[in-house]
Parts: sequence; structure tokens; C-alpha cells
Amino acid sequence: MVGIVGWRDGGDPGTRRVTADRDATSGRPALLLACTAQFLVVLDVSVVNVALPSIERALALSPSGLPWVANAYALVFGGFLLLGGRLADVYGRRLVFITGLGLFTTASLVGGLASTAGVLVSARGFQGLGAAVLAPATLTILTTTFPHGPARTRALAVWTAVSLAGGAVGNLLSGALTEYLTWRSTLLINVPIGTLGIVVAAATLTGGRPRDRVCRLDVRGAVLITIALIAVTYAVTTSYPHGWRDPITTTALGAGLVCLAAFVVVEARGAEPRLLPLRLLRSRAIWLGNLLMLLVGAAFQIPLWYFLTLYLQQVLELTPLQTGAGFLPHTLLMMLVGMRVTPWLMRHVPARTLVVVGTVTAATGFWWQSQITAHSTYLSGVLGPAIVISVGGGLLIVPLTAVVTSAGSGADAGAASGLMNTAKQLGGALGLALLSTSTIRSSSTRADLSNGYAQAFAITAVILALTAVMALALPVRDPADTRT
Repeated sequence: MVGIVGWRDGGDPGTRRVTADRDATSGRPALLLACTAQFLVVLDVSVVNVALPSIERALALSPSGLPWVANAYALVFGGFLLLGGRLADVYGRRLVFITGLGLFTTASLVGGLASTAGVLVSARGFQGLGAAVLAPATLTILTTTFPHGPARTRALAVWTAVSLAGGAVGNLLSGALTEYLTWRSTLLINVPIGTLGIVVAAATLTGGRPRDRVCRLDVRGAVLITIALIAVTYAVTTSYPHGWRDPITTTALGAGLVCLAAFVVVEARGAEPRLLPLRLLRSRAIWLGNLLMLLVGAAFQIPLWYFLTLYLQQVLELTPLQTGAGFLPHTLLMMLVGMRVTPWLMRHVPARTLVVVGTVTAATGFWWQSQITAHSTYLSGVLGPAIVISVGGGLLIVPLTAVVTSAGSGADAGAASGLMNTAKQLGGALGLALLSTSTIRSSSTRADLSNGYAQAFAITAVILALTAVMALALPVRDPADTRT
């Protein structure tokens, strides 16, 4: 009994090696496209972080309006991810990939040229919609291009490492572009990359026609789950300073829960094809794996980069470029561990063990990070925790992604991918909303700001410690392991 990458076809070892090499070679264009698109999707979660003060000044945004430059992308992205995952199953990966990348690229152009706050926030929302269509298609491309075994594991490792690095690179790139060009370039940089990606995808990707022309989309389910996710996240966001008893907060929360319940009813009783086939949730690897992904997303997806960015600029008073460069250790270590170390370990260690060890390691790093003060320096307060956090993230996300995605059948690959991405993105949005309340202080002195950010990191450490305990309940036998 081995991890997901420990599964091996029968036959001569030399034959298996030749087959794996041939699969890797033939799948390289698909892997490059999928990773490039996923990089853009994750990049734009954080690429505006360092540029926010410049955007605030340029477009005269109010303090309450500024967070929506980031939240508009995250909320729409998370709300539409399930629909995006089903699109790849119904219309084919090629058409969906090109459509999603086209929408994302166009919205980036509009946002980069925006002259008002309303246009920018709207463009960020449409970026999120394009990302919701695009992100599940990238993972579906990999799971349908590479068969179970070492080739798929290597592809998933590269894809996951790129996803992990995207947040940190977003801050680095945002700092450099903002300092030397303008905040607009943080969005406009997507345009040439996206355009080239569309051209390459049209020339190389297959699977452009639907498998079944009579298939229809579960629009009713898509509307219900989107409203539910956005409403619940909005309620959490507005709970401070208004409180949970505020009419706006309670109304949004109530509407979200009602829509969520209605979604479950529709998916249980509606006709096929469903947006989220509830049969997927019968698998412990899927329902528990996605719950774990939500909690991990609450630490890594947005909050880590958000709070460190603010700490580096507001407390340590680093420049935008210095702030971005401060994330290089996170980027390099996550890529190294995720692409090189973890795939090798997965050939010898069960995925569940790696998830538990990685989560405990990350929790330790976040607890260390919570010891920062107003008198800390980058070397004394940030670098050490960065190493531990990055090693933990690289160890846990690759095997967790492999377990969740391998548990679904080929027909539901897009839905399974969309559900996993939804859990991760929603975890990031909810985590940021909840943790933000702990950073607010009555004054904005360096000591108060530092204490608030330290508390956010301490809470994150506790969440990850609980996640490690829950991960012990993951199936011992990985879904892709077909050996008896």
C-alpha cells in the first residue's frame, strides 16, 4: 500500500520507463499551457496587494472600497468555480480553456485601463469569472492527458508548485512593476501572456468538441451555489465592525445558508447532468479532502501573502520592491519541495502521512511567525518562519491534491477539479475575512499593527494544527492505488 505515485503498471520495468517517457514528452505542451494559465489565475489573487496604496491614491478609493479591489476577484472566482469545473466536462477542455483565458485576458485589459474605481472593481470581478472557467480546465487537462502513475504525479507536482509560487511571485512582481512602472502594469502584463496562450491552445489542444451534444448545464444549481458562497463570504466580511447581529450581516448570512440548502436539494433531486454530482461526496477522499483543502486555503491561498505584505510595508517600512523580494524564500522553497522532494517521497510514503507531516510543519512555521514584534527585522522575524512554512506547504498540497482529484471518475473529472478549487478559494476568502478582524486595533502605531498581524498568524497555526488531526482520517489506501 503506497502513495498515489507509488502505483505502478505491471510489466517489464524498461517498458514502463519508456511508456512514462513517451507520455511525458507528448504531454509537455499541455503541461506548459495548464501551468501558465494556472500561474496567471493564482498570480492575480495577490498581484494587486503591494499596489493597493498606489491604486487608492490614483482612483481616490475610500478605505472601505479599497478591499474590494482584491475581494471582487476572490469572491467571483470562488462563486463560479463549480460551474467552471462542469463546463470542461460538458463542452470539452479546449473550448473551455480558450474561452476562460480570453475572458480573463480581456478583463485584465479593461482593469489596467480603468479610470474609475467602479470600472476597476467590475473588471476584477470579470477576471474572477474568467479564472473560474479557466482554473478547473487546467487541472482537467492534466488528469486527462496523463494516466495514473509517475507521469501524472510529476505533472501534478509541477502544477501545484506553480500554484504555490503564484501568490509569492504576485507580490514580487507587483512590487517591481509598481515601483518602476505603474500599478496598471500589474494587470496589463496578463494581456500579452494570455493572448499567446490562446494562440498556442488553439493550435495544440485537443478535446474541443463536446462528448455529448445533448448535455445541458445545471444553471439553477450554478446560480444557487454562487449566491450562497458570495453571501456567506460577504456576511463574514461585514461582521466587523457591524457585528453578527447587524441586519445586513444577518440577512446576507441567512440568504447564503438558504441558497446553500436549496442547492443541496436541487443537486439531490434534479435531473442529470448536475453541477455537483452528490455521489462524489460518498468518497471520504473527496469530502474530507476538500474540507482539508478549505482549511489549508485559509492559511496559504490569500492570508499568508496579505498579512506579510502589510507587516513588511507598514511595520518594517520596506519599499514595494523590497517587500516583493522578501517573498523569494517562500517562492523558491515551495517550488523546490513541491516539484522535487515531494514527488520522490510519494513513491515511498503514503499520501496521508505526507499531508499530516506537511500540515504540522506549516503550523509550526505559522506559530513561529506569530512571534513578530514591532522591533523585529526581516532576518529575525520573517526569514526563519518563511523556510518552515514553505517546506510544510510544499509537502502537503501535492499529495492532498492528488488524493482529491484521483477519487473522481473520468466523467466527473471537471466537477471534482472545480470542487477542489472552490474549497481552496473559498477557504482563502473566508480565512482573510475572519483573520482580518483580529488585526484591527484602535490605533495604527507600529506596535498595534504588529500585534494584530501576530495574532492572525497564531490563529492560523491553530487552524492548521486542527487540520493535521483531521487529516489522520484520510483513507490509508489512495484512490489511484489499484493493487490488491
